[in-house]
Amino acid sequence: MKKRIVIALGGNALGNTLKEQMEAVKKTSRAIADLVEAGHEVVVTHGNGPQVGMIQEAMDAFSAGSPMHPRIPLTVCVAMSQAYIGYDLQNALREELVNRGINKSVSTIITQVIVDKDDPSFKHPTKPIGNILTQEEVEYALLNNKPIINDSGRGFRRVVPSPKPLAIVELDSIKSLINAGKIVIACGGGGIPVVMEGEHLRGVPSVIDKDYASCVLAKNISADSLIILTAVEMAALYYGTPQQINLSTITTEEARQYIGQGHFGSGSMLPKVSAAIDFAESGENKETLITLLEKAKDGIDGKTGTRIVKGGKPDGAL
Repeated sequence: MKKRIVIALGGNALGNTLKEQMEAVKKTSRAIADLVEAGHEVVVTHGNGPQVGMIQEAMDAFSAGSPMHPRIPLTVCVAMSQAYIGYDLQNALREELVNRGINKSVSTIITQVIVDKDDPSFKHPTKPIGNILTQEEVEYALLNNKPIINDSGRGFRRVVPSPKPLAIVELDSIKSLINAGKIVIACGGGGIPVVMEGEHLRGVPSVIDKDYASCVLAKNISADSLIILTAVEMAALYYGTPQQINLSTITTEEARQYIGQGHFGSGSMLPKVSAAIDFAESGENKETLITLLEKAKDGIDGKTGTRIVKGGKPDGAL
């Protein structure tokens, strides 16, 4: 059965360097092409945490060494990350489709997303960006009051505000391309965060969580399914312990209960499950799947992944 699917790519689908990204998007494109070949309409979103941090660090270093060139705002760095990730991804996906005899064009939309200028995250930054910091970089950050966080035990990373997405500025353009049968890459890195000031859109220094932005997009284009791809095959209770319990199909009420019990890490699975609940409750027969990139097709067929559905007793495949 043909579905309209928003597929949200995690960082593992993109790599951490330009070379890694070139290799990663080939694998990513094969998984996306499987869904297209199966007859589904696909819209792609992606994260940019490592990439946007790398861009800003490079731009800051350039500005520091060349006073004639002012510092580049974080919002511009988000736009840069959208363009260069989209460039690699759309070309790799186009080539994969051509090799399968599928005639569909792929377009990247540089996407702005409206946020609230009074969002509490601006006072309490939580979104990790950039690479894991060295010990020297950690000490520098602490001495200069630069916010950092231990990212799921992997090491310290810089953190920035992550306001909740409210609306997508380029929504009409995205819809037009989808309705014309095109494959769209949009809301990269959660979108460029902007606030409305009259008719002016002003960028605000922050990075929107891509899972929340993907949920907003999925609701606004009347998607049937939201697929959130991550580094694990299934969400789990007691993750990483001998008592770990993988979750197959759960209701939104069960998911809320597990959140309340603290089962999902704030920097990893929590935003994914929260976005999954929001989308699943946005209408009838809306479902969210959380799984690995290479398991996306199997997840749609009900063979793996964590499937989140609205209330009631779940049954059947995605």
